[in-house]
Amino acid sequence: MCGITGFWNPSEQSHLDSLQATIRQMSDSLWHRGPDDDGTWVDAEAGLALGHRRLAIVDLSPEGHQPMVSADRRYVIVFNGEIYNFRELQRDLKRLGHHFRGHSDTEVMLASFSQWGIDQALQRFNGMFAFALWDRQERVLHVGRDRLGEKPLYYGWIAQTFVFSSELKALKGHPAFQPEINRDAITLFLRYSYIPAPHSIYQGIYKLPPATVLSWNGTADHCVPVPYWSAQEIAQSGATNPFAGSPSEAIDQFETLLQNAVNLRMVADVPLGAFLSGGIDSSTIVALMQAQSRHPVKTFTIGFHEDAYNEAQYAQEVAKHLGTDHTELYVTPQQARAVIPKLPSLYDEPFSDPSQIPTFLIAQLARQQVTVSLSGDGGDELFAGYTRYFHGRKLWRTIGWVPKALRQASRRTLTRLSPHAWNRRLAPVSAFLPAQLKQPTPGEQMHRVAEVLASPDADALYTWLISGWKHPETVVVDGHEPLTTCDRQHEASLPTFTQRMMYRDSVTYLPDDILVKVDRASMGVSLEARVPLLDHRVVEFAWRVPLSMKICNGQGKWLLRQVLYKYVPPALIDRPKQGFGVPIGRWLRGDLRDWAEALLDEHRLQQEGFLNPQPIRQQWKEHLAGDRDWQYNLWTVLMFQAWLQNH
Repeated sequence: MCGITGFWNPSEQSHLDSLQATIRQMSDSLWHRGPDDDGTWVDAEAGLALGHRRLAIVDLSPEGHQPMVSADRRYVIVFNGEIYNFRELQRDLKRLGHHFRGHSDTEVMLASFSQWGIDQALQRFNGMFAFALWDRQERVLHVGRDRLGEKPLYYGWIAQTFVFSSELKALKGHPAFQPEINRDAITLFLRYSYIPAPHSIYQGIYKLPPATVLSWNGTADHCVPVPYWSAQEIAQSGATNPFAGSPSEAIDQFETLLQNAVNLRMVADVPLGAFLSGGIDSSTIVALMQAQSRHPVKTFTIGFHEDAYNEAQYAQEVAKHLGTDHTELYVTPQQARAVIPKLPSLYDEPFSDPSQIPTFLIAQLARQQVTVSLSGDGGDELFAGYTRYFHGRKLWRTIGWVPKALRQASRRTLTRLSPHAWNRRLAPVSAFLPAQLKQPTPGEQMHRVAEVLASPDADALYTWLISGWKHPETVVVDGHEPLTTCDRQHEASLPTFTQRMMYRDSVTYLPDDILVKVDRASMGVSLEARVPLLDHRVVEFAWRVPLSMKICNGQGKWLLRQVLYKYVPPALIDRPKQGFGVPIGRWLRGDLRDWAEALLDEHRLQQEGFLNPQPIRQQWKEHLAGDRDWQYNLWTVLMFQAWLQNH
C-alpha cells in the first residue's frame, strides 16, 4: 500500500534538479500513505517525473523499492495497492522465461505488462490497485485503477502538464496548480454527501473511474478512460444467466470462493488483523480468516457508551466464539469529536459520511498492533443488506400503481401548507392517537410523502431516498448539477427495482463513499485495508445469484448468512441492522454548537459566496429547536465549510 504521484509536460524540457524538487514536494505530501520508503524517477528529456511513498507489505527488502523499472527496461511504474495472485502469475511468467530479483507484486506487474500487454495483464490481475506506467519505447503514460475502485487516483491537466496522484493534496505541490473550486461538484456533494466520479472538487481535476485505463501520448488534446471490465455488463449478464444450481450448491460454491479470496488477502510480510463489528459481513470475513489461521486472528472493535450506536458487545461475543485475539476500545464523545478537525486534510475534498469518524478511530486502534487489516465492506451492495432496498421497494409498490397525474395533484395539495402549518392543523388529531402512532413532526412527514409522490418512476424515487439536500441547486450559488455515472450507465436493463438499487450503489456509493472512507481513514494512519468481498470473482458470482438467495423472508444477505452460520450460531448474529455512526444530531445541539454556529454564520456564508445562507440557516434553526432532524444535511454543509476553511 502506497501513495503515488507524478506529472508530464512533453512540451517543456525542464532541468533535472527542478523536476526532482517538484516531484519530491508532491510525493512528500503523501508521507502518511507510505512512511517506510520513498523514491522518484525523472526523465528530464521527456519532462516526466514519477514519485512514490511506500508502506512495505510484501517483500520488505530494497527489491520492492519504487519507482521500479522493468527487466527489459521498457516500462517504469509507480503502483499503489496489492496484486493478490502475484505468486500464481510469477510461476506462469517463470515458465515463459522471466527471471525475478525479488518477490514483490510490483515486479510481477511489470513482467506481466511486458509479456501480455496492458489490457491482457489487467484481465489476469486479482487485486486492488492504482498505477502509472511510463512506456519508454512508445512514449505513452498509462494510468489505471482496479475493477471496484478500492484504490484512488486523481488526474487532470494543468495547462500543458498532465498530473496524477493518489490524493488531491499532492497536486498542490506542483507550482503551476491553481485550484479553482468546482461549484457543480458542490451540488453533487450536497445531494450525496460525497462527490461522485469522475468529478472532483477542483475544476479540471477528475477521479479516474474504476476498471479503466487512461493512456496519453503527450500530443492528443483529449483522451478518455477506456474500460477493461464492466460492472454493468457483469450485473446484466448475471441477471440474464443466473446461477442454476440449488441453494446448497450456491452456498458451497460461494464459501469456497470467499475462502480463497480471504486466503489471498492474508498474504503479508507484516502483522495482519481484521475489523470486527459483530455484523454479518465482518463476522464472515473473520470466521474464514480464523478457519485458515494457525494462530488467533487479531480483531478490533470500536465501542460507544451510547447504546444506539454501540455494537461492541456483539463483536466481543463473536470474537470469543471464534477464538480471536480481540481488542476493543470504548470511545468517549470527546475522543470522537477530536477527530473532526482532522477530516478536511484527511479527505482532501468535502466528504460527509458521519461514519468517517468511527472508521478513523478503528483504523487508528488497529494500527497499534498490525499493518494490514481485512474489512467486511461490500456485502450490503452485493447481497441486499441495506434497509433502504426494502423501504424503496415497499414505497414504490404502494404508490407506483397510482396514475402520475393523480400523484402530482396529491403532491400539490400536501405542499400547500408548510410543515409547521400541518403540525398545527394535525395537533388536535394527534392528541387522540395512541402513543405508538404519534409523530413528533407530522408536517415533516406530510412533505416527505409529497416528495415521494412527485417521483416519476422507481429510479427517481431511489434518487430521492438517497439524497440529502433534495434540491441542491437552490443552495449552491451559480451551481448546476451535472451527470453522474448512473445517468450515463442506466440500470434499466436489470429486471427488478431492487437489483437496480443494488447496482447503482455498487458503482457510485460503494467506490465514492464507502471505499473512499476506508482508504483515507486507514491510510491516514499508515494501515492497509483489504476487502475480500470485492474480489472480482466474488462480485461476478454474487450478480449471478438469484435475488431469492439474497432476500428471504424479508431479510437480506441470505447467502452470506448461510456461510456464516457454519462458523457462528445464528443467535450471535441475527438482529436488526445497525449503522456505524455517531450521534451527530445531538452533538450539534450540544458541544459542537459553537463550532457549527461559526461555520454557518450568515455573514460568513454570504462573504464566501458558495452557499445560499437562507435554506441553511432555516434548517439550522429548526434543528436547534428540535422541530426537525436535519443532522445529515447540516453535517454535509459543515464538512464543506470546514474543508473550505482548510482549503
